[in-house]
Amino acid sequence: MRLIITNDYDEMSKTAAEIIKEQVNRKANSVLGLATGSTPLGTYRELIKMYKNGEVDFSYVITFNLDEYVGLPDDHPQSYHYFMYENLFNHINIKKENIHIPKGISDDFDRDCRLYDEEIEKFGEIDLQLLGLGVNGHIGFNEPDDYINTKTHIVDLAEETINANKRFFKSIDEVPRKAVTMGLGTIMKSKKILLLASGKNKAKAIKETLNGYLTTDVPSTVLSLHPDATIIIDKDAASLIDVEKVKENDDVVLKL
Repeated sequence: MRLIITNDYDEMSKTAAEIIKEQVNRKANSVLGLATGSTPLGTYRELIKMYKNGEVDFSYVITFNLDEYVGLPDDHPQSYHYFMYENLFNHINIKKENIHIPKGISDDFDRDCRLYDEEIEKFGEIDLQLLGLGVNGHIGFNEPDDYINTKTHIVDLAEETINANKRFFKSIDEVPRKAVTMGLGTIMKSKKILLLASGKNKAKAIKETLNGYLTTDVPSTVLSLHPDATIIIDKDAASLIDVEKVKENDDVVLKL
């Protein structure tokens, strides 16, 4: 695992965007796994700038998003469909038919989850998967549990996740209690994984992620098994880790 520690959120975002740009420039029809939430917003802003400056072309890129709230239609302001178009897709030259996001409304979620996995498999492995990190260590919406669900599935959101996301809604009562999420097995099949975390509220989750053990109580620890995983964090998110100890097992880059 590679760990990059940056000064702040902006530098974290620029570093991640550069890696994604390099991936797309190296392979025009790259399959990108994309995340939502506040963490990747800066990265998406940087990618938009790069596109407008002629540094990257998204016309052949295929994307698969990690997750979506159950019960929210595509045009709901807090749906992840809406988020992705507002914050990235509407501002770059990606083809609509190349965009894939799980459905939040369905009469058969089991069918749709199966078809989502089949669609990913049709394009082969995801070339680069972008991840955020929940305060409880969830990636996608794979919450701490006794078991790991490897496929796309419906999940009950943990109270920590609901509380963390209530800032996006008028009240906590409006926060969806369920989501559909790509499974950890699909995420781990990605050729390259890029996890971002910023702020002191993510410091505990980062410390647990890098502790060197694997546990379903902290889903992000599964990344220690991936052959090409990079974690990019700012110094606040790194505030609880022992950098020298981490260096014993991981490649650490300090951009401070």
